[in-house]
Amino acid sequence: MTVRWGVIGTGGIARSFVGDCTPAGIEFVAVGSRTPAAAQAFAAEFGIARAHGSYEELVADPEVDAVYVATPHSRHADDALLAIAAGKHVLVEKAFTITAEEARRVVDAARRADVAVMEAMWTRFLPQMSMIREMLAEGRIGRVRVVEATHHQALPSDPRHRLNDPALGGGALLDLGIYPISFAVDVLGVPTGVVAAGSLSDQGVDTQMGLVLTHEGGTQSMIHFGLDLRSPNTASVIGEEGRIDLDATWYTPTTWRVRDRDGVIVEEFDGREELAGYAHEARAFESMISSGDHQGGAMDPEETVAIMALMDEARRQVGVRYAADDRPVTTHPGSGLEAPPAVP
Repeated sequence: MTVRWGVIGTGGIARSFVGDCTPAGIEFVAVGSRTPAAAQAFAAEFGIARAHGSYEELVADPEVDAVYVATPHSRHADDALLAIAAGKHVLVEKAFTITAEEARRVVDAARRADVAVMEAMWTRFLPQMSMIREMLAEGRIGRVRVVEATHHQALPSDPRHRLNDPALGGGALLDLGIYPISFAVDVLGVPTGVVAAGSLSDQGVDTQMGLVLTHEGGTQSMIHFGLDLRSPNTASVIGEEGRIDLDATWYTPTTWRVRDRDGVIVEEFDGREELAGYAHEARAFESMISSGDHQGGAMDPEETVAIMALMDEARRQVGVRYAADDRPVTTHPGSGLEAPPAVP
């Protein structure tokens, strides 16, 4: 089936997503913004037929099958729930929501409405990640013991910028940390424990953070990220018989290699000619819609909820609070890493 897409939001990530996916044959039929002028300008730029002056009009469009939510983190839950209530399938930009409680509500609402929902963690759908998963399953580097990954960028310091505004879910964790965290979970599974340390800005958002995650069997991942400096942004998966090293920028189409336990390169790969990075996740989501199977896959909704719970705990340890933290939440036992229970 052909999936007809609508877009909520007209900011930078929406432009990147639509600009990348359109040449790959993804069909965008409508865009919605809080201002008609912004929607019209976006539609004209990308050749989209209909421009809506509100999100409500966008989700009510009968020609739209799936909605891509590209608004700030603080709006993700509300905008996703709006689309789900209208019977639309929803691809939600990362980080999926502000808290695990919000994520739980979105995932449960989609399940009740029998529509697909997925976090737009585009890195998981790159061909290089599929190849790495296959190598790990084959035992090419032996039992994996450690994952290391960093993500640092020198981003705007203006306190009014959304990245520095706690009211908009600002900070390094939700924008940058989600990449290495999701990578570690992809390789080693949902952690059983987290130790976090970080630094806060005058506005109260995290400017940098380091995490040590403990996974099943005593394996570990070590992650660092920050929004006010640059680093090589590389990653490694280290096993008992070798390792896989991903070059900068590791979460994009890049070069990578497999080394044996002595550090000798045994295979090298170059994925830089892969241009349509976002299109892979869009196609995967379309397949989820077409198949009617709305669970599982490379970015399972339940894993997304668990990752949000992990990040809630990391924020708690570092001292980052958002308005969403003050809303009533579902209590659940354990270390704080378990996802809130599903709603029947």
